[in-house]
Amino acid sequence: MTPPQGGHSLVTRVFTGICATEAESNEGEERLSAVTDEELVRRAKEDDERAFGELVSRYESKVYSLALRMVRNPEDAEDVLQDTFLRAYRGIKSFQGASTFSTWIYRITANSALMRLRKKQLPTVSIENADERETPVNIADWSPGPVEQLLNQELQHEMEEAIRSLPPEFRQVFVLRDLEEMSNAEVADILDLSVAAVKSRLHRARLKVRNRLAGYFSESAKPKRSAMGAH
Repeated sequence: MTPPQGGHSLVTRVFTGICATEAESNEGEERLSAVTDEELVRRAKEDDERAFGELVSRYESKVYSLALRMVRNPEDAEDVLQDTFLRAYRGIKSFQGASTFSTWIYRITANSALMRLRKKQLPTVSIENADERETPVNIADWSPGPVEQLLNQELQHEMEEAIRSLPPEFRQVFVLRDLEEMSNAEVADILDLSVAAVKSRLHRARLKVRNRLAGYFSESAKPKRSAMGAH
């Protein structure tokens, strides 16, 4: 998943203010492409806008992809994308480097997406008060691999609806862990949670998704059983 055509240049120009000629810009990109994130961050803190522009170029598609998985809407994902880099641009000098730049930018993305989801969310029970004893339904085992690659088009739609129905805090963890395939430790670092909290939210998110998909699996199994009985 990548930003819409033209989005890259828009975001880059908005947040970097690059006004070099095309030739100068290309030369700069060639030089900066080999520079580490850490060095680019150091330069960006010193008001080097081209260094920040390179960081935008490196992470724009990843940020948009993560935002789209969380908000499930291209227009909202574009807003999250712009908000993320605006916040990063404003806060780059306060970035202490306790985590990697990628973790920091994903944290900003997740928080921006969460705020947007909360604004649109209908009143729901607080996750702190959610029923942790939710009973899992008996369906196929959860796959440890990339979820979306295993689904046909019809089931993909059901999965989209199941993810969309998750409370925002559960959706954050589910997307990062099961769709982006990050480790529990990485998710905890990005969301500023304990690993135990990540595991708890992930478990409850998976149960909610499984229960939501229960009807689909039940209906899908009926024709097969009928067909077997006919023989």
